[in-house]
Amino acid sequence: MSTTDLSKYNAAGVPKGTGLRLGLVVSEWNPEITGAMRDGAVETLLKHGVTLNNIREAAVPGSFELALGAQLLLEQHALDGVICIGSVVRGETPHFDFVCQATAQGIMDVGLKTGKPAIFCVLTDDNMEQARARSGGKHGNKGVEAAVALLKMAALGRSF
Repeated sequence: MSTTDLSKYNAAGVPKGTGLRLGLVVSEWNPEITGAMRDGAVETLLKHGVTLNNIREAAVPGSFELALGAQLLLEQHALDGVICIGSVVRGETPHFDFVCQATAQGIMDVGLKTGKPAIFCVLTDDNMEQARARSGGKHGNKGVEAAVALLKMAALGRSF
């Protein structure tokens, strides 16, 4: 099975982030994983011209709370978009399925409700080894991929 490196992208195809006001909502659950994705996202945003002063951050307890955190950031800080960063690792109960479904739906709903990009940067892995591999390990960093998606969607929003 081949897995794409989440950190590889064509930098020439990424719009400049100059002047964009962006947000990051980061789950406190699995901080090793979410912190690494946050760092990858911030590094990528800075690389493409977003200033640190134009990045707002908020912490939420878990992935389930990402949607409301994103909506609050977007509404209260007049941001151009937000990345929702979380990590849900499968356990022995169906809790994983409920949290993953609700989190994905909630984040999508925020984007549709606000008309601003709400980027899904939530790893839904079977174990911590898979999460580490996708948060800066052998499969790259999902935070990088999410930052690129946010820059592209923010540029799309500004184009109309």
